[in-house]
Amino acid sequence: QVCDELTSQGAEAIYVVADVANEADVRHIAEMAIQRFGAFDTWLNVAGVTIFGKNEEVTTQDMRRLFDINFWGVVYGSLVAVQYLKSRGGALINMGSETSDRAVPLQGIYSASKHAVKGFTDSLRVELEEEGVPLSVTLIKPSAIDTMLVKHAKNYLETEPRLPPPIYAPEMAANALLYAAEHPTRDLYVGGHA
Repeated sequence: QVCDELTSQGAEAIYVVADVANEADVRHIAEMAIQRFGAFDTWLNVAGVTIFGKNEEVTTQDMRRLFDINFWGVVYGSLVAVQYLKSRGGALINMGSETSDRAVPLQGIYSASKHAVKGFTDSLRVELEEEGVPLSVTLIKPSAIDTMLVKHAKNYLETEPRLPPPIYAPEMAANALLYAAEHPTRDLYVGGHA
């Protein structure tokens, strides 16, 4: 649907069905972009899920799946992007969270995954800077954004979870992503609460 909307407005777009928790799928995304467009100069790792529940009640199976998406998806995407962008430069943008810096109760494994994304992103940035690679590496840290995150979350609570207000428009996060693509930036916070 998004591709149809973009192409109807004159843009070129493709979609690739993939599971970011599968390294081969992520590599396939890059290959399809190169096949269709010849190259890419920006890579965004934005896939993410959450779980609401006390740490002691959430199954380790659910915790592992969340980490496969939120953390390993970023690792796979970052390494694929670096492989293709290292020689030509560009922008790598990873989606963290305000919980990258401050854990929150009832989303413990989500907070842990975003801490891990921050640590990986920071260490990758330093390694690339040391090598003089012309690649900006940005970590976006949004506050509560009005997306489908809660609707698609696994819920161990007795009530329907809600993000704490204020909840910001998704366009704010999209604008931060676009800004980071054009302006090398270390970290970008989205929303005053973050």
